[in-house]
Amino acid sequence: MELVEILKSLELGKISASKAKKMLSLYSIEKIEDFAKFDVGRKIRRGVPEVIFAQNKQLADLKKIILGAISRSDCVLVSRINKDHYKKIVSFSKKNRIKAQVGRNTTSILFFKKLSSSGGKVGVITAGTSDIGVAEEARLMCEAMGCKCITSYDVGIAGLHRIFPIIKKMISEEVDVIIVVAGMEGALASVVSALVDIPVIGVPSSVGYGYGAKGVAALASMLQSCTLGLSVVNIDNGIGAGAFAANIANRIAMHRTMP
Repeated sequence: MELVEILKSLELGKISASKAKKMLSLYSIEKIEDFAKFDVGRKIRRGVPEVIFAQNKQLADLKKIILGAISRSDCVLVSRINKDHYKKIVSFSKKNRIKAQVGRNTTSILFFKKLSSSGGKVGVITAGTSDIGVAEEARLMCEAMGCKCITSYDVGIAGLHRIFPIIKKMISEEVDVIIVVAGMEGALASVVSALVDIPVIGVPSSVGYGYGAKGVAALASMLQSCTLGLSVVNIDNGIGAGAFAANIANRIAMHRTMP
């Protein structure tokens, strides 16, 4: 049971004060055997759900962590599952009747009991189809945090005309922030930032070759952008971009609904 549910149950008289105290004590400390510990206060403190970085984790340990996380939270995002574990984890979630949302070109999975849709709106754009996996990680993170996402992929500057209808759509949909994932020289983030009056988050992807390969050129380009209002995360950090974007969008959405 999540913290808010415990407090609501106490308020409604469904549980006693002593029971609530015990549940809060249990809530404050959570570990899976001797190999994993949850940051149980993250969602209350930062608005960010539990995220499991699955790379290099043993399959048996990963299963235990997922069960532990989903038992106490509405959702958990599992990032970068080893490819040889991916289908086994999908089967495992079905066997345990855990709802799952997967992304394109990524092994990250969002497991959930229920998802909120009361947050803000986030636009997610990629320069090329090779960037989709990172963008989908960002989308899953935003949706885990209650945001609606509007996506458009493969609209890079090699065909600059492709971006204008997308920008027009996102402005008309009143997105609160735009995530731009781009590899090679990473120029799309600067272009988008120059065209809109909302925050833009650039995600350099490790797509590229030769001088400045593995995202280095894209990162350097975005960091040195002459457009204002552009923030940049690390190479391939779709999760970080999604969390940042959702925090912005949700805060805007909250103020929008205030009297």
